[in-house]
Formats: sequence, structure tokens, C-alpha cells
Amino acid sequence: MTNQPKSSKAMHYSLWSVQIVLAASLMWAAWMKLVQPIDQLASMWPWAGQVPIALVKFTGVVDLIGALGLIMPSLFQIRPKLTPVAAVALVGLMLCAGLFHVMRGEASAIGVNSMFAILAAFVAWGRLKKAPIAPR
Repeated sequence: MTNQPKSSKAMHYSLWSVQIVLAASLMWAAWMKLVQPIDQLASMWPWAGQVPIALVKFTGVVDLIGALGLIMPSLFQIRPKLTPVAAVALVGLMLCAGLFHVMRGEASAIGVNSMFAILAAFVAWGRLKKAPIAPR
């Protein structure tokens, strides 16, 4: 049995914690966009009532795929290199979402997008630098 340094274990737990928080947030957003009626959704996110329903549903599907991509490859050890790919894609998604809000005059709404982008960048960086998927 190898003795893993404490910093490596801390990084492992930090990465998994961030991945779980991001994935849970994305799953919640996907659920809301895919299941909630648009008028209810628009009361929480005004943009949802002002764009085509297909765009709202599409973003829900993208959120769902992102959540699964952050967790499933690493959890099941099936192509775990897809986890940082999903994290990089999530950074891109959050940049697009932030730009969308700025273009609509909703710059105050990009705080969540910015935080998610930073957390996803951390996951991408941590997983690309070959942080262990499971502690030893």
C-alpha cells in the first residue's frame, strides 16, 4: 500500500467536493428547465419567459450532460479523462451564459456564472494535472 501525501488527499477531496456541488447545481437547473412550466420558471429567471422554449429546454439538456460529465467518468473509472473535458466545457458554458446576461442588461446576474466558471476551472486544472481520482 502506498502512502499518499496529505496534500494529495486534500486535493482529491477538494476536487470531489467541488465536482459534487457543481453537478448538484447543474442537475437542479436542468430539472427546473426541463420539468417546470415556463411561466413558473420565468418568475424565478425572467429570461426563460423571453426566449424560445426550445432554448430553455436545450440549456436544460446541456446542464444535465454537464452534471453527468463532471461525475460519471471519474466515479465509474470509465474514461476519467472526460471529467476535465466536461469541466472545461462548463467554463465555456458559463462564459456564454455571462455574455448572454450582459447583452440583456442583466450584468448583476453573472455572479453565479462567474463562480461556477471559477469552480469548473479548478476542477479542470486539478484533474488535468492528474490528481488521483480515488485516495489510496
